[in-house]
Amino acid sequence: MMTVDFGWPFRLFLLPSAIIFSAVLCAHSLYKNRYVDLWQPNSVSLIGWNATVDVHMKRRDTQRLHAALKQERIKYSVFISNLQQEIEKQTRLRSSRKRRSESQYDYEIYHSLEEIQRWMFEMNTTHSDLLNMFSIGKSYEGRPLYVLQLGKRSRAQKKAVWIDCGVHAREWIGPAFCQWFVKEALNLYRYDTAMRRLLNQLNFYIMPVFNVDGYHFSWTTDRFWRKTRSKNGKFHCRGVDANRNWKVKWCEEGASSHPCDDTYCGPNPKSEPEVRAVVKFLRKHKKRVKAYISVHAYAQMLLYPYSYKYAAIPNFNCVESAAHNAVKALYSAYGVKYRYGPASTTLYVSSGSSIDWAYRNGIPYAFAFELRDTGYFGFLLPETLINPTCNETMRAVKAIALGLLKKCHTDTDAFPYI
Repeated sequence: MMTVDFGWPFRLFLLPSAIIFSAVLCAHSLYKNRYVDLWQPNSVSLIGWNATVDVHMKRRDTQRLHAALKQERIKYSVFISNLQQEIEKQTRLRSSRKRRSESQYDYEIYHSLEEIQRWMFEMNTTHSDLLNMFSIGKSYEGRPLYVLQLGKRSRAQKKAVWIDCGVHAREWIGPAFCQWFVKEALNLYRYDTAMRRLLNQLNFYIMPVFNVDGYHFSWTTDRFWRKTRSKNGKFHCRGVDANRNWKVKWCEEGASSHPCDDTYCGPNPKSEPEVRAVVKFLRKHKKRVKAYISVHAYAQMLLYPYSYKYAAIPNFNCVESAAHNAVKALYSAYGVKYRYGPASTTLYVSSGSSIDWAYRNGIPYAFAFELRDTGYFGFLLPETLINPTCNETMRAVKAIALGLLKKCHTDTDAFPYI
């Protein structure tokens, strides 16, 4: 049963530079004492000048927060006044969501891990000509880590694209997109020449839920859980940030060494079995995997390496052009604007990220999507926005994949955002 959480997500406006120092101290104190759950940015160290900060807190702590904000003259606005009501909208009528056939599966609602895995088995059975389901390992709590191989079977060695969703448990729109992508690709294969070409010439390895333990926990206990569910020998806090656990500048800037923090890097690189399983698979197929795509939320951004430093990657022009084309394709659906660029400068510096690891290990195109929105709903993106969000993201991923089939031609007039 989902834990009742009558909390508020809201945004602090840290505008006057004169109060930013005290505001950051205030945020440090609130976060240290676990009064607030940081949404954007996800670490106190990333709060800077003229910043806005999205946080969520328990209702019982609101008076304490009001007093602290008033004392520091920090402006704020409440985005959702009844958070529990919004949570229940996304988890209600669980029993009615158990579908017996693929034709009844509703892609415009969020699904539990069990429902997603049943859907994977069903799709694997009904689309065996284009789909193959397999496990690459087990999670900390012993759950299988399923991947779908999507593409026309061929004896020839085809280029491949890896797509993972649900690295951070509370980002439910990610797994919703991975399911949408599979459904749309299979449907479009019949009549869309571009999609037919993609599935004939490429293989897509799709992992709908990377962090299976955390995702399950976000459905049953804590809707805003982010990390994995591994235990720590010295602390009662559980879990590791699966996007700070990769062996590339591990546990440096943008990651925390404290097990209770949301950006905890883990006791060592690849400590999480989920990360180890994906690393092993990608290394095994490194000669064929040409693009790595990880789907996150929220911020409306398309990011590429480097995350851990301010520097241009060697094939910057080609990757920048691919990002530009993807964001342009996304914009063409509903006019939604996405920023794009190196993760370090476009979002923030973070070490031990999957896109940096993928790039360093020979995958020339490594991207991380931060899907809708920009803060109003945050991790509680309404189900009514699943369709448009997945539709526009589908166009972007399709543009990236089509780019792999031709030689890179860099657009020197690419804009910083559309």
